[in-house]
Amino acid sequence: MPANSSSTYPSWTVGQVSSVLGATVKCVADADEHLIGLCLMDITRIPAEPDPTTAAAAVMAELAGLGSRSFALPADADLSPVLPESGGVPAVWVTAGGASVEEGVVLYVHGGGFEHRMPELMNLTAHRISRATARPVLVVHYRLAPAHPYPAPLDDVVAVYRSLLDQGVPAAKIVVFSESSGATLTLSALLALKESGTALPAAVVANSAITDLTLSSPSIDDNAAGDSGVDRALLTRLIGQYLGGADPGRAPQSPIHGALDGLPPLLFTVGSAEALLDDTLRYAQAASAAGTKVSVEVYEAMPHVFQVTILSEQNPTGRRVLERITEWIAGSG
Repeated sequence: MPANSSSTYPSWTVGQVSSVLGATVKCVADADEHLIGLCLMDITRIPAEPDPTTAAAAVMAELAGLGSRSFALPADADLSPVLPESGGVPAVWVTAGGASVEEGVVLYVHGGGFEHRMPELMNLTAHRISRATARPVLVVHYRLAPAHPYPAPLDDVVAVYRSLLDQGVPAAKIVVFSESSGATLTLSALLALKESGTALPAAVVANSAITDLTLSSPSIDDNAAGDSGVDRALLTRLIGQYLGGADPGRAPQSPIHGALDGLPPLLFTVGSAEALLDDTLRYAQAASAAGTKVSVEVYEAMPHVFQVTILSEQNPTGRRVLERITEWIAGSG
């Protein structure tokens, strides 16, 4: 099984992967058919720095301080539109100094439980991504639940992506960066775009994704006590108001239930302490078994949306997350 760090996960069942994080076990040659996806996917353990307790505490402090921290953009940030249209959907271009559309475009689909956003945080995140990838970033302001339930947010993401194609950006030059509920919308958009025969992006980064809206993943209950306020009750409320009566067990709204063949390369990052850990592992298993190239990076002891640490250049977890995502994009998109 391929790996690019010091430890790989066992490829038995999702529950076994979750319960023995950090161990190294080879795929068995006679693995049952439903285990093949775990044997094929590239899954890497990222050790906490400097240690699990310190790293997790730093992330929790970062999350707790979001309401009071400054999101001022660096002097080199340019919010001028790179292209004039965004499919009729509000969107913001963020370009760091030295970034060029000739390198490609990053489409950023933010999280927020389908119900809220923090534009200043999103712009600073986009600047970090733009500076690291040397690409301008288009931040999508899709419609929010409960006022605008499914399929409105999904339709907006699809419309913005298609607007890039319509304005001459090749699909091979587009990478999607997404987080949490935004990752749900992104994975759903891939299914909708594939169904319509639209060219798919070069690569997709899905951070702390919600992939199964039926809430069937064991880690939702097993890891809830150690996650940052993410539990079954919260997820039930957020998903219920997003779906607005739509079936949680059907695609594209619940992406794990779709046909996962023919998708672009996918990078999932997730924390080992996340309630949504198994949402990543189960989707990655299914997509890998369907022939899609999938890489999974599980960050030791990290809670939901720990990737916000990329905003803090002094945080070792944030530096590592951004460096590894940037390297993967360079090799995939």
